[in-house]
Amino acid sequence: MNAQAIQLRMLKAMHPEHGAAPPEKWQQRKSAQTRQKLVAGGIDCLVEGGYSSLTTAAVAERCGVSRGAMHHHFPTRMELVAAVVDHVFYRHMALFLEDYFAALSERGEQLLFEVACEAHWRSVHRREYTAYLELAVAARTDVELATHFEPVSRRFDEVWTKEMIEAFPQWEAHWDVMKLASDLASSVHLGMLLQEPVFGNSDRMEQLRSFVIDAVRRLYQQTQKPAD
Repeated sequence: MNAQAIQLRMLKAMHPEHGAAPPEKWQQRKSAQTRQKLVAGGIDCLVEGGYSSLTTAAVAERCGVSRGAMHHHFPTRMELVAAVVDHVFYRHMALFLEDYFAALSERGEQLLFEVACEAHWRSVHRREYTAYLELAVAARTDVELATHFEPVSRRFDEVWTKEMIEAFPQWEAHWDVMKLASDLASSVHLGMLLQEPVFGNSDRMEQLRSFVIDAVRRLYQQTQKPAD
């Protein structure tokens, strides 16, 4: 299966409407565009001011739409929040896949682990991941947010694991090791991101990045050893 087909399948699994034809009627297209604009504005509010700034009033003002238009698309704050949560996970996956396959095509399969780890490291610096962190932290104490955020998080994780196994059959017999490698890279990169203001662009960061790549490679190499 080629890269484009893999991306399409994974994104449709995450968001069933991915790749669907736009609405035929002009009014429906305009409505869909306004909704997308509001969701993007919600992410901007979230990234710039944290979860408390993600309100229908703030987003309506930011996007230059009336309160009535906002209410039409998102009658309540939590409906807006739910749409933002869904979009954050979807866009994070979409941008990672686009970056990963572009880098893999340029650098080749022999650098698979380097390409994957470097693409993930780049992904945690995007606004979608910043929005994810704001939501994840807020969901720890906001029960209403958690009721939507946590199921979407689990679904993202399930889709990611299933589709990665399909995309990389060399891992199929060792899916548990593949998941461990993915979890390791994600967890270390998150910690590195939070420590970046302290570590800066230093040897410590480079050593950690190299450690992640080497650890993932070693996990894979263990799966290639003949059974005793």
